[in-house]
Amino acid sequence: MRTIEINLYKFEELSEETQQKVLEKLWDLNVDYDWWQYIYEDAERIGLKINGFDIDRGNYCNGEFILNTCEVAQNVFNEHGEKCDTYKTASNFMENWQPVFNDYMNESSEHYESEESEDTLSRLDDEFLKDILEDYLKMLRGEYEYLTEEKQIIEIIKANDYEFDSEGNIS
Repeated sequence: MRTIEINLYKFEELSEETQQKVLEKLWDLNVDYDWWQYIYEDAERIGLKINGFDIDRGNYCNGEFILNTCEVAQNVFNEHGEKCDTYKTASNFMENWQPVFNDYMNESSEHYESEESEDTLSRLDDEFLKDILEDYLKMLRGEYEYLTEEKQIIEIIKANDYEFDSEGNIS
């Protein structure tokens, strides 16, 4: 039997070149799990089920409402701050939807229970879904970019007290 002695270093003790190697090797340290889960849960709380997304080449977020659109908008108002894109999207939706709905329900209106109004309401619902999914795609992209920033990777390395050999391999 033989004993091999290895010197171990904290991240900050490595040379700048070796630190860069470590960061390149561990670029996905914060995203090698279901990092999007909190965003999915947030969407479900407002009444949106996200079925999938691609923040790379596909650049999409697919989903469906699990509540009616007005409930979703109200949940956004209750759950998200006024500065959130989702709040602005919900506000825009309600500003466009409410007058059409009021006209649709007004017995003295020429649009009372009209097919034209139903089509407009349906189109507004579809646009709201598309727009809110775009907001969630933006959130997902932002979270991914945040988690893969060098600063965040270094923070996790330090928080977990990782040690490295002189080549930058985790011991």
